[in-house]
Amino acid sequence: MRPCERRFLWLSLQPLELLLATGGAGVQVNVSVFGLGYVGSVSAACLARDGHNVVGVDSQEAKVDAVNHGASPILEPGLDELIAAAVRGRRLCATLDPAVAVQDTDISLVCVGTPSHADDSLNLGYLKRVARQIGEALASKTGFHVVVLRSTMLPGTMSSTVLPILQHVSGKRAGVDFGACVNPEFLREGSAIDDYDHPPKVVIGATDERTSRVVASLWAHLDAATILTSIDVAEITKYVDNAWHALKIAFANEVGVVCKAAGVDSHAVMDIFLQDTKLNLSASYLRPGFAFGGSCLPKDLRALTHYGRSKGLDLPLLSSVLPSNECHIRRSVHIIEAQGSRRVGILGISFKPGTDDLRESPIIHVIQALLQRGCALKVFDQNVTLANLTGANREYLFNVVPRVEEILTADVEELLSHAETVVIGKKDDAFERITAGLNGAHTIVDLVRLSQPRRGRSAYQGLCW
Repeated sequence: MRPCERRFLWLSLQPLELLLATGGAGVQVNVSVFGLGYVGSVSAACLARDGHNVVGVDSQEAKVDAVNHGASPILEPGLDELIAAAVRGRRLCATLDPAVAVQDTDISLVCVGTPSHADDSLNLGYLKRVARQIGEALASKTGFHVVVLRSTMLPGTMSSTVLPILQHVSGKRAGVDFGACVNPEFLREGSAIDDYDHPPKVVIGATDERTSRVVASLWAHLDAATILTSIDVAEITKYVDNAWHALKIAFANEVGVVCKAAGVDSHAVMDIFLQDTKLNLSASYLRPGFAFGGSCLPKDLRALTHYGRSKGLDLPLLSSVLPSNECHIRRSVHIIEAQGSRRVGILGISFKPGTDDLRESPIIHVIQALLQRGCALKVFDQNVTLANLTGANREYLFNVVPRVEEILTADVEELLSHAETVVIGKKDDAFERITAGLNGAHTIVDLVRLSQPRRGRSAYQGLCW
């Protein structure tokens, strides 16, 4: 008798079908967890605590022995107690044999590490090995099995690496004979059990609808939004989250050193910062689009970083924001040039909707670059007319755009008859209507993401989507 068969009374019913029929309520499922590190050990213990039958799989005998003796293989608050209770209750065991685990379970969670190579690329060695092991076991298994990837992996890893191995080794088809899913975890060391029970979200990208439903049902008891998406979106989600977390920490630290140099209480400053949930802690400014500009953001960033330099401070994060913005503007120019036409029309020249403010408008930098490259331009903006521009706003435009009176038009039809490439330089409902009515003779380059970016018949290029 195999090790895990001695420990469990496996269900004779079809647990995946029960899971789907009940939405996960009160259904025991047989789950194998590959990799008994932080993510795998916590996942195995919590799944067993919640009533499922769990088999942990690891290549290190010490970890397997620890679990089978009711001890945690890693240090994490509360985990020893959970594992001990699960082993006593015969809901958790561990094995070195991946074939046993797959044959005796319905769902396999892959939680192996994806560490860095010396060149910072991902080491997928552990992931490939487990994919081969699961594929070999699936080759002789009857019934539908679900493979859930919780390991952190870059977009394209499932399609280029994991699925080809699983299908080649098993001789079966993903989405038909077995299901595969990317279901990233959001566990932090030191608070992993609480994070497991209270995730910020549940993200599922699967090969097929049945697999999505199975995995969603497995986590249905958790109080968190379930987001069904594509596999590649699910793969990159964890990277975006962690990059944002790292960015927040670095931002707060650089603010702290500037405040200290100024003799200001940095915590009092950030306490005020955190109370702004309209702009600071919100979805504002967090949609991929065009570069920032205007009379405030560039000026204030320059002033703050100059102040830091005057105090002898190294502020690499804050100092990189303007160069990053300039890189985005150059990227825009490159995409426009890549369309192969020098006859370009630009819709929108002020830095944001509902204003005629042109100061440091990013589209003006695009106009400058295109003019330098010999493009023939026409620009339309219903909010901007030369006759109404005054003061610093008028002076700025005439200083930075040569022959502006020749390229700015008040007639959108004149622009459309001139241009072969139409560039959307700012959000405006009028530009939505204009591009929707194009007959296919133009290429649209969208720098701001129209709400319906592909609804017209013309060719379409987005800046970063």
